[in-house]
Amino acid sequence: MIMMFGAQQDFDMLTGKWTAEDVGRLTTFMEKWNNDLVASGEFVDAQGLSAPVHARRVELRDGAPVVTDGPYAETQEVLAGYTIVECESFDRATEIAAQLANTPHPDDAALTHEWHVDIRPIAGPETGWEG
Repeated sequence: MIMMFGAQQDFDMLTGKWTAEDVGRLTTFMEKWNNDLVASGEFVDAQGLSAPVHARRVELRDGAPVVTDGPYAETQEVLAGYTIVECESFDRATEIAAQLANTPHPDDAALTHEWHVDIRPIAGPETGWEG
């Protein structure tokens, strides 16, 4: 699973400061990335998630669930979306994820945090852990 992260301000920037052309370039890039994975037979699933403002966190405090509505602190990153691939190796999954480093963005966009994606095998018999 390739997991992409972002913060509320990233979602706000996408919807408020990016031009329609900028969003179009991003959409085109992501469609090509996904379609290339479909064509190679490595694509399993992909979903983007809504902004953190629409999230809820449930924590256990003193034995009782406590619900907190988003968004959370600006610096706190959340899962923004994921892509599941089935490929020959962990190295190949890493190569696929590295392609996201070329994701287009407006020339004047300033990253407020270091960009990264995480890659993790999904638990199952082939990983030696079934849950």
